[in-house]
Amino acid sequence: MMRQLSLAIALAVTAAVAMPAIAQDAAAPAAAATESPQAIVTTISDDLAKAIEGHQAELKSDKEKLIAVIDDVFLPHFDIDYASILVLGQNASKASPEQRERFAKAFYNSITHRYAEGLLNYTRGRVKVLPFSGDLNNKRTVVRTQVMLDDGKSVSVDYAFRKSKTGDWKAYDVIIEGISYITNYRNQVDAEIKKEGLDQLTADLEQKGSAAIDEMQQQGGGAKK
Repeated sequence: MMRQLSLAIALAVTAAVAMPAIAQDAAAPAAAATESPQAIVTTISDDLAKAIEGHQAELKSDKEKLIAVIDDVFLPHFDIDYASILVLGQNASKASPEQRERFAKAFYNSITHRYAEGLLNYTRGRVKVLPFSGDLNNKRTVVRTQVMLDDGKSVSVDYAFRKSKTGDWKAYDVIIEGISYITNYRNQVDAEIKKEGLDQLTADLEQKGSAAIDEMQQQGGGAKK
């Protein structure tokens, strides 16, 4: 199923563990500060459709351009620094800033290359943003959506947001059918760090790319494909 949910995966993980927060804030549009979490999800869906529709063949033959589309659409709306710390879990406090940044970049590149091509199947209307209920919580506000799969079935996909230090809303996690993607990868990353250490895991991600993610999931019994 996870391979069919490339949109949801990209929305969460490829952007959630990408690069230092300074770079993210610099890229954020000025209007983002006034957008609600629900509006942000709608904006991402619309911008993705504009970038993908009519350009599938071009993007399929140029993966770096496809990844650039992901960066442009998703990065301004994600709390990258916070999500990276969540993925590392308790290991984050033991790692130096340099180790955290190196891991985040390696993990981001691996995830992006693994799932990017799935976004080529995205078309306008795939994501239905459900009406928001409850009060906005600065620490955790959830936007609920339904994602339409190729077979016509829909899957519940929720996005967790928090207010950043700059006062705008940033997503940091996705929950697919009740399963948090951040938690899922944190369990796998923790197991790998205990086995071989953070530096070696990062090196594996840098050298093997998406293959290292596949190995990690197979050994840890992670997300279904």
